[in-house]
Amino acid sequence: MHSPMQHAPPSAWIDQHIRLVNRQPRVLDLACGGGRHTRLCLRLGCAVTAVDRNIDAIADLATNPMATLIQADLEHGPWPLAGQQFGAVIVCNYLHRPLFPCIFASVAPGGLLLYDTFAAGNEHFGQPRNPDFLLRPDELQERLPDNFTVLAYRHGQVDTPKPAMRQSLCARRNPAI
Repeated sequence: MHSPMQHAPPSAWIDQHIRLVNRQPRVLDLACGGGRHTRLCLRLGCAVTAVDRNIDAIADLATNPMATLIQADLEHGPWPLAGQQFGAVIVCNYLHRPLFPCIFASVAPGGLLLYDTFAAGNEHFGQPRNPDFLLRPDELQERLPDNFTVLAYRHGQVDTPKPAMRQSLCARRNPAI
């Protein structure tokens, strides 16, 4: 008998703020990697669409009726979710600025955007060091469309799970009037 595969714990920021979503929404976990946030949302009873260029790490979820797995190259292919909206969109440890309009449009009215990634200054702690992958101070708030309300924001050093410079945002898209 083998032991179950160990998965990285969810980002503390995502874990804290995902609980602000409306009851059991459809969630998009963009650039989901090993699926730590997909798994968290599934445990919370949400239907999850998980997207990554390599979905091998989440293949065990393929038979879960609440999980939709999409293999897509977000940086070199077409946006795989055209016209779809979600009650929450999670982006963690991923930054490709040309996708911002698609990401913002994927949040349904009344839905949440949960973004948590590396920021300028992280080059002092390790990878990533390339400014293309580091948010400038207040960049998420500045790029957020006017139809979103910021519920929580931080930019600064964190010590767990390891020291890093991070920028995190929790914003709700204003309900349609």
